[in-house]
Amino acid sequence: MRTSLPSRSQGEGACVLIAAQSGRALAAAARRAGYRPLVVDLFGDSDTRALAADYRQVKGRFGTGVAGIAILDALDQLALASADLPFGVVLGSGFEASPALIQAIDERFGLIGANADTVACLKDPAGFARMLAELGIAHPQIRLGPVASSSGWLAKRRGGSGGGHIRKARPDRLMPGSYLQRVVEGEPVSVAFLADGRRAQMVARTHQWVSPGRSAAWRYGGAIEPGGPLAIDPEIEVAIGRIVAATRLRGLASADLMVAPDRWWLLEVNPRPGATLDCLDRRETPLFERHCRASRGELGEVEAAPREAAGTMIVYAPCRIAKVPEIAWPAYVADRPERGGAIEAGAPVCTVAATGTDIREVRRLLHRRGADITRLVQQERVPA
Repeated sequence: MRTSLPSRSQGEGACVLIAAQSGRALAAAARRAGYRPLVVDLFGDSDTRALAADYRQVKGRFGTGVAGIAILDALDQLALASADLPFGVVLGSGFEASPALIQAIDERFGLIGANADTVACLKDPAGFARMLAELGIAHPQIRLGPVASSSGWLAKRRGGSGGGHIRKARPDRLMPGSYLQRVVEGEPVSVAFLADGRRAQMVARTHQWVSPGRSAAWRYGGAIEPGGPLAIDPEIEVAIGRIVAATRLRGLASADLMVAPDRWWLLEVNPRPGATLDCLDRRETPLFERHCRASRGELGEVEAAPREAAGTMIVYAPCRIAKVPEIAWPAYVADRPERGGAIEAGAPVCTVAATGTDIREVRRLLHRRGADITRLVQQERVPA
């Protein structure tokens, strides 16, 4: 069933498979690039279904990954039902803890992006820490077993995403499949980049924040790209380039860092298009297209960032929403839940977006819009 990646002239209208916990952002990016997305995800949001040329929903729980057999079956169904053979599959979040599943998907459909060996290398806590030490890249200390004194340690799930899996460590206790990482102080920063297996090209630096929830103090909240000229510490660029060369990473990816005034630490590398895709996909060439090209070894030229700041924020349900009402969603809302569905307390409701002159203006607008949406889904009147 595997086919080769389309050339620039073949990409227009070609079918591409997408699998992710939430596939809407990738589907939107594929449409901007002229592709027809065939999507598998967990949520089945109304705009995901509208963007998809065909769609399948699988069962799962947010933040824990997806069931391998169900994903493979759903991808098979989409590929067989398509009039045109899909040229490959792009993976979003939910697969980092399952290199075997990534390998199975690659063998059956062909991956566009990081392969299973690369993901396994980047998401093995001990191996990743050793590699960074060999490359001379600062990384917080890790432990694979419990510690008697848990102060200053965080417990993280291997291959976890979204921050909801991070907890304060407990003395002499560590859940299976988790590891410990030392707390480091600084500003959370993410650097998006393109990789061709040998080199890295910086795309953007985004500022991120958490949205603490019940038993999820480090849950991902949102991100903003400042706009204007790209300013990234040259040492960080060099570090990311070394990681790409060491792991043969390909495609659009991101590096999460903690940046202090006098130093920085690299926390992890996400070998896939990430949560910042919506606010970054404003360049001359669609990022989905650049992801495909980088995956076949073509980085292309550096493209200027837009002058305006842009950001997105996830709106979480403060309490259980038994039945999503009929809503005329504002244009700034994405990941729109289907009418009549239930949303559990703490689960994502949707994503809101905003643009503005600077980070402060965008973040203020995002929080105002998030509050409006929370009232809307709870059937209260939203101010004009």
